[in-house]
Amino acid sequence: MSFIKEFKTFAMSGNIVDLAVAVIIGGAFGSIVSSFVDDIITPLLLTPALQAAHVNDITSLSWGAVKYGNFLSSIIKFTIIAFVLFALIKAMNAFKKKEEAKSDPVISSTDQLLTEIRDALKK
Repeated sequence: MSFIKEFKTFAMSGNIVDLAVAVIIGGAFGSIVSSFVDDIITPLLLTPALQAAHVNDITSLSWGAVKYGNFLSSIIKFTIIAFVLFALIKAMNAFKKKEEAKSDPVISSTDQLLTEIRDALKK
């Protein structure tokens, strides 16, 4: 029974739940980015390149037996996800810096005592 209790404690810890939520949201975000690339970016921006290659779909791009269309699509998706994550982390760091700047600095009791002694010596 201790194994089950230990597993329950592990499974219900905050880190595991946070990780599970992050994986689910990441999967959903990946689907959104895939749709964005496949349904918007590819038709709007890559149409001239696809027409020049005489293909209708990016997945049809190939050079001999090498099909590189899916690879190009994956690179575009990765770049978009990396950019969004970079922007999100940068915004979170800026928000943290603002919050840290707003908060009053915590002065330890030793520092406060030394400040009082310094002020008393000045008088």
